[in-house]
Amino acid sequence: MNNPFREDLVSKNKPDPCSVVIFGATGDLAHRKLVPALYNLTVDGELPSGVKIVGFARRDKSDDTFKDGLEKLNKEVSRSGHDEYVWDRFSQNIVYHRSNFDDIEGYRSLAKRLDEIDAERGGKGNRLFYLSIAPEYFDDVLEKLNEVGLNEAAEGCWARVIVEKPFGKDHASAEHLNEVVNNTFHEKDTYRIDHYLGKETAQNIMVLRFANSIFEPIWNSGHIDHVEISCAEHFGMEGGRGGYYDSAGALRDMVQNHLLQLLSLVAMEPPTDLSPDGVRDEKVKVIRSLRKLDTPEKVRKNVVRAQYTKGFVNGNEVPGYREEDRVNPESETETFVAVKTYVDTWRWSGVPFYIRVGKRLPKKATEISIHFKATPSVLFNQQGSDKAEENVLVIRIQPDEGISLRINSKLPGAAIRMESVKMNFQYSTSFGKSSPEAYERLLLDSMAGDATLFARRDEVEEAWKFVDFIQEAWKGQHDIPLAEYEAGSWGPNEADDLIEAEGQDWRRF
Repeated sequence: MNNPFREDLVSKNKPDPCSVVIFGATGDLAHRKLVPALYNLTVDGELPSGVKIVGFARRDKSDDTFKDGLEKLNKEVSRSGHDEYVWDRFSQNIVYHRSNFDDIEGYRSLAKRLDEIDAERGGKGNRLFYLSIAPEYFDDVLEKLNEVGLNEAAEGCWARVIVEKPFGKDHASAEHLNEVVNNTFHEKDTYRIDHYLGKETAQNIMVLRFANSIFEPIWNSGHIDHVEISCAEHFGMEGGRGGYYDSAGALRDMVQNHLLQLLSLVAMEPPTDLSPDGVRDEKVKVIRSLRKLDTPEKVRKNVVRAQYTKGFVNGNEVPGYREEDRVNPESETETFVAVKTYVDTWRWSGVPFYIRVGKRLPKKATEISIHFKATPSVLFNQQGSDKAEENVLVIRIQPDEGISLRINSKLPGAAIRMESVKMNFQYSTSFGKSSPEAYERLLLDSMAGDATLFARRDEVEEAWKFVDFIQEAWKGQHDIPLAEYEAGSWGPNEADDLIEAEGQDWRRF
């Protein structure tokens, strides 16, 4: 039987030449992620010839000063290093367009400029608009694109939009934003980006599950005890991030999008095919099946929120959250969240899913750990040997992308003594090269019209419904405490209590 996950059997669309218009092009995301990603694709020979990059922003810059700033950052962050010859050729296709986001004349002149580029390229009028801007500007940009007709493509061409997170701040605002986007671009041309889904290991979850017969038969409540999804960050509010973060918090910044997306990949049923909607249909079923924490009492029992105080990270003293730059000294914003939930389907009945995210933890890492049920202990107890530890499958999203499986093995010697050992796979060592950056894959897919790794409208709204119950409970007068944890620790004691109540422990990685 053919394996539908084999690379040579999967139909791939070839990316089209296009103009990539980056709104907010003078910002950090464009400089550190988007342009380096396009440069790396050029180095690897993946970027279609004829791609033109148009930076759209409010600052007064010339083409040359804009490109000089991009080159400086590319030298620092590019995955493939910086080659002067390649950069010179690459940068010839970069131009800068100055305009305010609410200035209709700026969009009219943009339309004229894109027409000129299309004429140079022989009439290839494909356009990709990337909204690398604060959410409060989404409406302005989308409405102006609509007003000057840039949302409509010429015959035989396409016009698409990529929208960065945060996609709304609750269900109502996400619904409104979806209306604004879909009034401008068709849903099939709307790409809501979540860079976690572009990471190689996240993409590998489906292959690991559905292309290996040793896993899928035991991927259920009969064999799995619990699942942990953890995202630890050692940094705090560096780079002026405090202003944004204080209005968002860990729940909205990470749980609603990144971590619920990873959970849906772990818990989804096999899709009927690998088409974008085939995959996303199954993911949204998982989000809809999450057990709702729809009362303050359920939130109090199943969710822990906390904020870091001053401490030491990697030997350096760091301030508490309320002492950080651009943070309200009396802020109640959470920098740590732990959630216990269930996916109420036959496959996952009774299996707790634990989600944990926090800033100022001891290290930076994101991983999924599948904890299998322990074997009956009677056999080895009779020999007076050590108790067998549970098997754990760990999927490392970042850094050191890879997969490891913990198994029990006999120690050499006459006595039957056991010790857990790891079977370890790393992308960098197994394939001889580092994985492409997430934005590289996602930009390439959007040019090719492949929306598999992008969130669909109903996915976003269902995730907000789940999170809104928690937000509302925290806002109300329900005496739900904001715990504290010292920077450099693994979080508050309350998070340990949450998982230990079920006889389990957080994985320390």
